[in-house]
Amino acid sequence: MSRMPTLFIPHGGGPCFFMDWNPPDTWDRHRAYLEGLADTLEEKPKAIVVISGHWDEDVVTVQSSPAPGMLFDYYGFPPHTYELDYPAPGDPLLAGHIVELLSANHIPAKLDGKRGYDHGLFVPFLVAFPDADIPVIEVSMRSDLDPAFHMALGRALRPLRDEGVLIVGSGNTYHNLKEMLGRMRSGRSGPEKGAEFDAWLTDAVADPDPLERARKLAAWAEAPGAREAHPHEDHLLPLHVAAGAAGEDRGVRTFEDTVMGGVQSAYRFG
Repeated sequence: MSRMPTLFIPHGGGPCFFMDWNPPDTWDRHRAYLEGLADTLEEKPKAIVVISGHWDEDVVTVQSSPAPGMLFDYYGFPPHTYELDYPAPGDPLLAGHIVELLSANHIPAKLDGKRGYDHGLFVPFLVAFPDADIPVIEVSMRSDLDPAFHMALGRALRPLRDEGVLIVGSGNTYHNLKEMLGRMRSGRSGPEKGAEFDAWLTDAVADPDPLERARKLAAWAEAPGAREAHPHEDHLLPLHVAAGAAGEDRGVRTFEDTVMGGVQSAYRFG
């Protein structure tokens, strides 16, 4: 089996692909990108490891249930969005292997056999991998959200790529909820937000020198527009894990859209 790429995907907002919006086409381009995602892979993954912007722990934690349930970690949405189900199997053996890889790289880690799939996983995966026939495991971020550490976390996971495992960071390149929700509730328009930071980020992940790429991403908060785009970095750090797992492979932007006033991009490494 050939080496798998690593991906960073924007997962939208809440159960966005499964409810009505005004205007109705708000998420259409994003949905179309996710619907075509599996076809961009040269081979079907044996398993998928996901780092979601909705899970961090004091110690990196690996989901180990053979059949994870659903974790509806969003609030105030229509009742039917709490009936969504993504019945992909887990993989306890792979979870144990991941803990071993992390331990070998001096990264403390533990297993969690109870946590279900959060919406940073099940919402985009219901669109991108609707058959739910590939084992999926979530790996948490560490709560300090240190960017250099999360690239090191990705580097520790890199051997999985040669084992048929797809590594996916799931977050958003623009995640200023105050600005986005304010626009949605007021119906006001205006210039797109996050474009300057998104352009910087695209240049950074595409740097052909992996050491320079890592240096730039470690200092992301100094980039133009960085803190406007990410008042809190939980939705950006999954990209750092994907970039760390990329090794020598430079990134390329595979999707760009403006939704609720904010620029969102997806990236592929390898």
